Amino acid sequence: MTSKLLILGGTGRIGSSVARDLCTHTPHTVAIAGRNSKLGDRLCQQLGPQAQFLQCDLADRVRLREAIVEADLVIHCAGPFLYRDARVLELCIETQTNYLDVSDSREFTELALSLRSRAEAAGITATINSGIFPGISNSMVRQAAEQCDRPETIQLSYVVAGSGGAGLTVMRTTFLGLLHPFDAWIDRQWQSVLPYSDRQSVHFPHYGDAPVYWFDVPETLTLAESFPSAQAIATKFGSLPDLYNHLTWLMARAIPPTLLKRPVTIEFLSQVSYAMTQVSDRFTGIGVAIRADVTETKGDRQWRSTSTLYCEDTAAAAGAGTGSIAESMLSGELSKPGVWPVEQILSTPLFEAAMHNRNIPVTLEPLARSQRESAAKTDGDL
Repeated sequence: MTSKLLILGGTGRIGSSVARDLCTHTPHTVAIAGRNSKLGDRLCQQLGPQAQFLQCDLADRVRLREAIVEADLVIHCAGPFLYRDARVLELCIETQTNYLDVSDSREFTELALSLRSRAEAAGITATINSGIFPGISNSMVRQAAEQCDRPETIQLSYVVAGSGGAGLTVMRTTFLGLLHPFDAWIDRQWQSVLPYSDRQSVHFPHYGDAPVYWFDVPETLTLAESFPSAQAIATKFGSLPDLYNHLTWLMARAIPPTLLKRPVTIEFLSQVSYAMTQVSDRFTGIGVAIRADVTETKGDRQWRSTSTLYCEDTAAAAGAGTGSIAESMLSGELSKPGVWPVEQILSTPLFEAAMHNRNIPVTLEPLARSQRESAAKTDGDL
């Protein structure tokens, strides 16, 4: 039997990637909701008869509820999520409709998790933070952590070439992440960390050694809950070419916070950066590489398990991460009433099968003695 999926923000770069994945890998009807009918109709023509456009504005609560009632699964792709409330999830709870989102904001994640008991009472499965990072990255940590008896440290690192194939929304999210220090789990306590600090060189598949910096992502919050034995969890992000890292660091340090907080500043920086990446994408590509390192101590030795991934198109990988979870939710393989981050609901065998089916190679290096001195080199702040 076929089901009906509703993708909110379906005409955006990530939403359209999710729609493309679902039309490729499932027989289900995909309703692409958005405000721009021209974009929606053009996308539906590309995707074929499975796709249909639905004009819908998140601000119109009545129309939004009507659209949700008609769906078997709602996929929320309308970011930036830092500015979103939980109205879509709340309407899904009210209408007993399963829910999935691509949220990438700690604040939104906390808000969604606060509704866990309500979702459980309504009998709906709500999965949050799907996509590539967060999303696939969460599952890679779980994959590596399951090689350990008691994970002690987790480092999740990612590097994106150029724009990553993503749109302006992702650019806005990146600059919004520079606004405030954030809490990271260090030495078994939450400690304040400056975004884009502590430059570190990490070895990735395809790209080799590349620079990464502290960055606030939802995994920082959910991995601490998912792996309570962990003493420290680091989440680090970087861009290629390295020039973009220097520019981002400069913006985070040189622009006065009062100016950086203004929406007009964020929009200006996003537009300029996006225009720059349209040029650099021709030389760097738009790929993404992820590395998840998990360690534990046995006796007097530290042991490390590592999961790595490279995908040549970041937006396509995000679509695959969300699309594969949607497919499993509709098939009944993922059914767990409540609100859950990806690593708490998606089993490693199911994750590995989904990545194999979508030709996204994830390489797991099983537990081996850690060479601490060669695992990463810290350069310090610029």
